Amino acid sequence: MQALQPSPLRVSPLNPLKNPKPNPHFPNASRFPPMPTKRFSSITASSPTVSAPKREKDPKKRVVITGMGLVSVFGNDVDAYYDKLLAGESGIGLIDRFDASKFPTRFAGQIRGFSSEGYIDGKNDRRLDDCLRYCIVAGKKALEDADLGGDKLSKIDKERTGVLVGTGMGGLTVFSDGVQNLIERGYRKITPFFIPYAITNMSSALLAIELGFMGPNYSISTACATSNYCFYAAANHIRRGEAELMIAGGTEAAIIPIGLGGFVACRALSQRNDDPRTASRPWDKDRDGFVMGEGAGVLVMESLEHAMKRGAPIIAEYLGGAVNCDAHHMTDPRADGLGVSSCIERSLEDAGVSPEEVNYINAHATSTLAGDLAEINAIRKVFKNTSGIKINATKSMIGHCLGAAGGLEAIATVKAINTGWLHPSINQFNPESSVEFDTVANKKQQHEVNVELHSSNQVLYDSQQSRILSDLADTTPWWHSRASSHENLCHMVLHPLGKIEMDRMMMVIKGSEAFIPCPRGLLQSISF
Repeated sequence: MQALQPSPLRVSPLNPLKNPKPNPHFPNASRFPPMPTKRFSSITASSPTVSAPKREKDPKKRVVITGMGLVSVFGNDVDAYYDKLLAGESGIGLIDRFDASKFPTRFAGQIRGFSSEGYIDGKNDRRLDDCLRYCIVAGKKALEDADLGGDKLSKIDKERTGVLVGTGMGGLTVFSDGVQNLIERGYRKITPFFIPYAITNMSSALLAIELGFMGPNYSISTACATSNYCFYAAANHIRRGEAELMIAGGTEAAIIPIGLGGFVACRALSQRNDDPRTASRPWDKDRDGFVMGEGAGVLVMESLEHAMKRGAPIIAEYLGGAVNCDAHHMTDPRADGLGVSSCIERSLEDAGVSPEEVNYINAHATSTLAGDLAEINAIRKVFKNTSGIKINATKSMIGHCLGAAGGLEAIATVKAINTGWLHPSINQFNPESSVEFDTVANKKQQHEVNVELHSSNQVLYDSQQSRILSDLADTTPWWHSRASSHENLCHMVLHPLGKIEMDRMMMVIKGSEAFIPCPRGLLQSISF
């Protein structure tokens, strides 16, 4: 890919956040020095000085992130979640939701003690599949984070507000129970909620019904790339003027007998039953498969113009994206990483980012033999000099959350950009010699992120892949996401905004890649 070196980026003349409200994501914002006229003239990254490319200036087309919400193995609070990641704590343990003693894999990143109190009424809570419950709670918490909780929703035009939360597996518990009732007791014992709660679009639908949001509403199901595809599509609805605000992300709850058994049948899972906490070990020579996880990760995305009008707490900006397909194999990635690398290149080009600006990658890194190295090969194709790039793996601690992976890792990416701390990749005992990166092994590192890439690739079941690129140069992040069907690739660039100028973000689409800008670095991830 050709390096892009246009003229330096200048601060928007709009000065949208002159006197912003306190932002919980940037507690020290008031102590930041004034922003310079030029956002940055050069970037210290993996190669010499690089001029910053121009960004979108139209406030109606610039897409910003104003809130984040999640449900995870570490709880439902974004800050607590990232604190656990920074501490290098593993959320993996033996499954106790059902009897897994006869399965060759008996552990996962299972959520325990989940409560929807205050977010879902008791009657619906008892009926809903966990996939739906996680989505509703994460979505409402993201709105609270965006200063849109409770009566504050009256501030927005609900006809121009949409929901796009996808899932890879859908309401798997409801589906499994329905099939069992059909076989054992006959069709009369199938619940009337069987179809509604099993289909993949119901997460978005129920959240919209509860909130009264009448804008774009559907789901995308591209396996592990699901969340990133949703971010990419949501940003484009905003850029095209079809919505002013979108709730977007992914949700998943597949840790049930049929879900576990299905992945066991694919021979994709680790069988390290004697030591579950060390089972997810990306880039380690002794890795033996991925670990299942679950949860939901959701972002509130809106146009800069809309965010400014309501005085929103802007935490990042979406810059661009692209999508493609490697047309290779249903489950296996190309060993040379060609599909992934071309997707990254198109995403960088679409976002106006040069490879030299990237100095941090949050990898998809699922702990599979083929997937981990295929991703590394793809990264190496694009980023020739790896000496200044740090790369880490969120899945080493929370497992592979499938359709929710991109959402949960996007949140970790934004937190890395905003805090300046990279969480470790744990369980790095015997690293692959071909991984020529600093993998932030076993201990967190402080790191000033220039551009961040986050990647989620699903190379099993239609090989969906997605990546996210984040850039932070003085406060400019990008997030890149990739998805693939037969290796569908999706890259998104996410860009963090520092101090008051946390208002810049845009997403671009090309082929089947999507990029999202985030603050400080490069976050990437791949599926199995």
